[in-house]
Amino acid sequence: IVIRTKENRLYYVLGNGRAVMYRVATAKKGFEWKGTHKVSSKAKWPSWSPPAEMRERHPELPVYMAGGPKNPLGARAIYLGSSIYRIHGTNAPESIGKAASSGCIRMINADVADLYERVPTGTRVIVLQNGAELEGDQFDEEDEKPRGRRRKRRKPGFFLFGSLEDEG
Repeated sequence: IVIRTKENRLYYVLGNGRAVMYRVATAKKGFEWKGTHKVSSKAKWPSWSPPAEMRERHPELPVYMAGGPKNPLGARAIYLGSSIYRIHGTNAPESIGKAASSGCIRMINADVADLYERVPTGTRVIVLQNGAELEGDQFDEEDEKPRGRRRKRRKPGFFLFGSLEDEG
């Protein structure tokens, strides 16, 4: 998974220069981060316990919220390593395409459910900040490396990676 925060897009790399693209909400100013994690676990209709720091900023938040349609984590959550971050659904679909979260990556519920089914535990997740490019050391030999800007659209949500010069 490659997340380009400047684009508010998440790419699930399929291999052979192809990826599924999803629109996402990313971190608002002051909550941005970048780095590499692995998917440590996944949950359907996850419960939510807002961190103490978030509850200090928003005292109206509950200490705990059971999973369900009113829960801000939405239909699915994909947890990133031992970090506080996750890729999750949302009950605020109007936030998609914006810098709106406290660091997590939000997706509409149908998209996060699709990604949840595709992604096994252990999948590498790379978050790139402000238009940064992928570096060779971010991939193992068996990883497929997106090689730059998209060039052709195959069908909705599927993209080929490569330079525009390859189009001939």
